[in-house]
Amino acid sequence: MSKTEPLPAIGQSADSCVMVIFGATGDLTKRKLFPALYNLAKSNLLAREFAVVCISRSEMTTEAFREQLTQDIKKFATTEVELNLWEWFLKRIYYISGDVKNGNSYQKLKELIEQADIEHGAQGNYFYYLATAPDFFGEIVRQLCAAGLTKEENGRWRRVIIEKPFGHDLESAHALNTELKRSLAEHQIYRIDHYLGKETVQNILVFRFGNGIFEPVWNRRYIDNVQITAAETVGVEKRGGYYDTSGALRDMVPNHLFQLVSLTAMEPPISFDANAVRDEQAKVLRAIQPIPPEDVLTRAVRGQYGEGEMKGERVPGYRQEPNVPPNSTTETFVAMKLMIDNWRWAGVPFYLRTGKRLPKRVTEVSIQFKSAPLTLFRDTPVEKLRTNRLIIHIQPDEGISLRFGAKIPGPIMRLGAVEMDFDYVDYFGSMLSTGYERLLYDCMTGDATLFQRADMVEAGWSVIEPVLDVWKALPPRSFPNYAAGTWGPKEADELLMDDGREWRQIE
Repeated sequence: MSKTEPLPAIGQSADSCVMVIFGATGDLTKRKLFPALYNLAKSNLLAREFAVVCISRSEMTTEAFREQLTQDIKKFATTEVELNLWEWFLKRIYYISGDVKNGNSYQKLKELIEQADIEHGAQGNYFYYLATAPDFFGEIVRQLCAAGLTKEENGRWRRVIIEKPFGHDLESAHALNTELKRSLAEHQIYRIDHYLGKETVQNILVFRFGNGIFEPVWNRRYIDNVQITAAETVGVEKRGGYYDTSGALRDMVPNHLFQLVSLTAMEPPISFDANAVRDEQAKVLRAIQPIPPEDVLTRAVRGQYGEGEMKGERVPGYRQEPNVPPNSTTETFVAMKLMIDNWRWAGVPFYLRTGKRLPKRVTEVSIQFKSAPLTLFRDTPVEKLRTNRLIIHIQPDEGISLRFGAKIPGPIMRLGAVEMDFDYVDYFGSMLSTGYERLLYDCMTGDATLFQRADMVEAGWSVIEPVLDVWKALPPRSFPNYAAGTWGPKEADELLMDDGREWRQIE
């Protein structure tokens, strides 16, 4: 770690507060949360009146926990760690061991929070990050409420950040929402989706509503179809036990992919106020037509990867992964055709696909425009016009590209495709982040725009509920049905071919 000048004066910082992390010894905390908090401090966006209280089952002193964090930050920081800044940060970190099911743990936690609050002048504002297994969400919130740690009074706020998965079907999501609302108001609940911490996801709103040339053509008159891809090259790694109870549909579609659908398809909000934006997102999710049970097998495709080759190396199939049953029928790939039943998008299919062990790690939204009439070119060698396409790249390279046609130089009328690319790094420089900085900052400032609301969560689950039911009733017979290193089962290609379309070729 390098030595720097003393901590600079804080600029436009977040509110003074104490952050409380449940599950503080887990991977999420060391890999994402503390590097993100450090980046906020380095950017002068973290208040000086700030502290972090950590709780987990592991027996450990605060000093031992700080020492462990110092080793972890060297591995997982996204930028060079400055010695003075890290020392300033360490003094604000406290640790307590406790059982989240034991009421006595919350009394000890309350005392430590109040101590940190007084020592660092946090002004009584607290937020709780539940980096635990979903089974504990309701229990932790109940216990916090019973200990008086969620009560807002005298201008002091209390907020709770909940990690996905938020339920495993519509019924469980509704039950969890109901349980949380016994102890919290909706404005206190921040359901986090780290995809929305990415700059390009946030830029969808700016791109659509801040540029006069795109919004007029962002509708069924000009757009033929929308394709959303979230592909991963990795398998399930060491998460086989969890993943086999979830699968690709539950893991990715009602949260990550539906967030991208709603931002791409929503109507202009009346402002960028959190509820104004989320109102429009919720309308889109409610307008998605649930797939009728009799159409599930033709409009939703599931797959499971078998053995294959990735980057010149043989990799095992899903059923050979650790903690996965040898006869598992859990899907690792999903493709769906969805229709949005509203004026703007009537008749425009939204094709979604996500999967593991695919050839490339990429998340993108591809807007395929309708073809221009060929009539003008009837007496020329031009036999077909390539359609315009706009691609919003979300990961790993964030940017936007546009394809359009241009004449190839020469005496004969020939057309070629031209690509115009915008890359965030080229224009604005690199800003290494974990994807959590913006989300943590927004929670501290009370901006819930990028967090899911209860009705959005339940609307998402209601769309995929028929698919879950049919797949449960009719187990797949062909698994594994795609080799690792390929773009999924052939049925995913047929899903578009039946409509006379094809997936964008991602290279």
